[in-house]
Amino acid sequence: MAIDPDKMRRDARLIILRALHEQTDDTLHTNYLDQTLRSFGIRKDREWIHDELNWLADHGAITVIEAGTVMVATLTEKGARHVEREIAIEGIDRPSRRRD
Repeated sequence: MAIDPDKMRRDARLIILRALHEQTDDTLHTNYLDQTLRSFGIRKDREWIHDELNWLADHGAITVIEAGTVMVATLTEKGARHVEREIAIEGIDRPSRRRD
């Protein structure tokens, strides 16, 4: 069964936002995000990950800076609000509700 590439992108965007949200400073660079995506079975090259980071930045969910060959992503308030289910950003999967 082939994976829908748009679905994979929506999943990856949520995985990235959640990974950033888990950090004390809401920040990670490409190498750590690559490892996180791989743990969810998403194995893509750095250019693909950079494209997704740029997409998230264009939609206000993160900010990015280039540091040599990596990009450093930082979660914005808008991105955090998506992870916390306060808003929905079109093009990013919705997080599931947490069960206590």
